Amino acid sequence: MGAERLNERTLDLLYREHLTAAMQRADRALAATGFDALEIHAGIPPTLFLDDQDYPFKVNPHFKAWVPVVDNPGCVLLYAPGGRPRLLFHQPQDYWHKAAPLPRDAWTREFDVVPLRSASEIAARRDGLGRTAVIGPATALGHVDPERLNPPGLLTRLHYERAIKSDYEIECMRRASRLGAQAHLAALAAFREGLSEYEVQQRYLRACMQREEEMPYNNIVAYNENAATLHYQHLEREAPRPLRSFLIDAGAQFRGYAADITRTYASAPGAYADLISEMDRMQRALCAEIVAGRDYRDVHLTAHHAIGEVLRRAGIIRIGPDAAVETGVTGVFFPHGIGHLLGLQVHDVGGVLADPEGHERKRPEGHPYLRLTRRLEPGVVVTVEPGIYFIDSLLAAAKSDARRDAIEWKAVEALRPYGGIRIEDDVATTRAAPENLTRDAFARAAA
Repeated sequence: MGAERLNERTLDLLYREHLTAAMQRADRALAATGFDALEIHAGIPPTLFLDDQDYPFKVNPHFKAWVPVVDNPGCVLLYAPGGRPRLLFHQPQDYWHKAAPLPRDAWTREFDVVPLRSASEIAARRDGLGRTAVIGPATALGHVDPERLNPPGLLTRLHYERAIKSDYEIECMRRASRLGAQAHLAALAAFREGLSEYEVQQRYLRACMQREEEMPYNNIVAYNENAATLHYQHLEREAPRPLRSFLIDAGAQFRGYAADITRTYASAPGAYADLISEMDRMQRALCAEIVAGRDYRDVHLTAHHAIGEVLRRAGIIRIGPDAAVETGVTGVFFPHGIGHLLGLQVHDVGGVLADPEGHERKRPEGHPYLRLTRRLEPGVVVTVEPGIYFIDSLLAAAKSDARRDAIEWKAVEALRPYGGIRIEDDVATTRAAPENLTRDAFARAAA
């Protein structure tokens, strides 16, 4: 218990430093764009069409960048340079729902926290702040001067700088990774028991003690051919027979920061299990490339060459890796980007920005789905997620063009019932060796 208290005190100190950095970033963005203050709304969930129920609430990431409140719609943050930030904490007079209590955690010492009964009170609270930029979903804000609502120049500056994570943010992501790793191990045990996709999902949620709507994204729990659908969205209630393969892409969150983890398993030894082992070895080597100064576009292209070599050694293609990349053969089996920024969002913003002014760094020719083109700096956290998939539509296209002679179709047909393979870790760039948040979390969970 003593160690836990010390750990929480450390987190509180890191949060204080993080908040100071957030205010400094806001000061620079406001000065550059001619605004005097920020008004950041947590947001409110939209209502279902022809219904009186709401969709699950997802907090505005700009709000949770300042305040670790992720489950109370209607809150507002007010900040002007040189002053203390003010948190208008939504506590409506409502007998239909339980109002959240005013937070008393250590982080609240850095704010003026006041209850907010209704949105009509916000205007009076912002009096005296000057020209205020309003950040939040437009549908939840009512009438706001368009020039003040989500000003693009200000958002671009905040998004560019958000790629560099503070020590507090990386610690939150370590903790999210630990939750995710222990839940992944519970999901693997459920797969080994022969349970269905749906039952694996329930085991996963129970292990990390989070509700489905608290996940940073919809978990992907895919058996057999379902693993060939990159964002597979169903949860079958019965396990298939035979049960050949299991791909799980599932995360967790801590104080609003995401973990994004993928693992793939075979039900028995054989060519598919061997291919997973080869992909794991190759993925670890790619993670070692997440170093300061590295152009992430080069990591993506390196991944294509490495996947080409894995495919050749497995007897899936008949040509070498260089030719496979040049002719687009690797894209048949690996159609997405090698990864993306991670943080307050699972696909964090600013991935293609070249500077705070909004200029972009182009994706490599022929690779339209790469979400990150920046040069890595200390504090940047990315995913590294190579994959090999047997996707019917892509295979059919390759079979009808010049790529057909480069592919060993008998090997493809033997592996197609397994769907595919993806292995994904979250990796932090440091001034030295990269920190693999995911592998460290699995090692801790297994200890």
